[in-house]
Amino acid sequence: MIDASGPTVPVRFGAQFWSQATGWPALRDAALLAERSGWDSIWTWDHLNAIFGPSDQPILEGWSVLAGLAPLTGRARLGLMVGANTFRNPGLTAKLATTLDHLSGGRAVLGIGAAWFEREHEAFGIEFGAGFGERIDRLEEAVGLIRRLLDGEIVTHEGRFYRMHDAICAPRPIQDHLPILIGASGPRKGIPLVGRVADGWNTNGSVTDAETRLAILEAAATGAGRDPKSIERTISFPMVIRDDPADARAAFAGLLAHNGSTSAGPGTPLLGPPDGIADALRPYVELGFGTIIIRLPAPYDGETIERVGEVAARLEGPAEAGRR
Repeated sequence: MIDASGPTVPVRFGAQFWSQATGWPALRDAALLAERSGWDSIWTWDHLNAIFGPSDQPILEGWSVLAGLAPLTGRARLGLMVGANTFRNPGLTAKLATTLDHLSGGRAVLGIGAAWFEREHEAFGIEFGAGFGERIDRLEEAVGLIRRLLDGEIVTHEGRFYRMHDAICAPRPIQDHLPILIGASGPRKGIPLVGRVADGWNTNGSVTDAETRLAILEAAATGAGRDPKSIERTISFPMVIRDDPADARAAFAGLLAHNGSTSAGPGTPLLGPPDGIADALRPYVELGFGTIIIRLPAPYDGETIERVGEVAARLEGPAEAGRR
């Protein structure tokens, strides 16, 4: 819990830019505004079809977006939230992450998950697997191979899903240990996998959901001989900052309408002034979620991007201090 001196972990904010219903100039400019406004990380999707509203809306490819942003930015970490393991061989994924690390000067995060959107697999002829359990098994095998490649091993492997023969990832990433973040909320296989192998975790949902999932994560990490606190905890929400909550709700509705949707995914949207948003986030920070990922639909709300520091400032100290 937070004591009178403030939260137990520093609070960082990540901007997750939806890559659907937009074009490169708009996404690029929003990401550059986030960099100037002090966001700690910039993320985008890894999808081939739009996932909110009509699936045939325009959508940009994720790794290419990050490669485009890398030389234009200089401070924020860059990653997919999260990559679809089914789309690529793990060797290719390791090479993509390594190249992004070089393009960005050592700011890459390898975000990855089991994948869930069957429609895009069907549309592009990509194998979706027999079910979620199989995709998690595939993800676990892939992450193990990716970690070995990133760490400089020459890998030969004959597994259930993948084969490699003297595979090498050269050059090595700039970072000594390029972090792998896994997005997972499944209690039986997904979260335990995070606890065993990941450097970071992304989830969503209520405080009760987060507490329940966190207990599973900590048990899995401890059982694997790892310190649970060594795993970066990230949690995601939609957010629109306005001093008047009614203005925030109206702006949020406009963003969703642009995407042909009535929802921005799981979790209660954070809509209103910085004080209220900080109050809603504080219980998560108390649980150790030190990185808050904000979902930002196109056409991207500039006021929210520019004012995130006001929320961060209120989370750096006790609740009452944040309101003064």
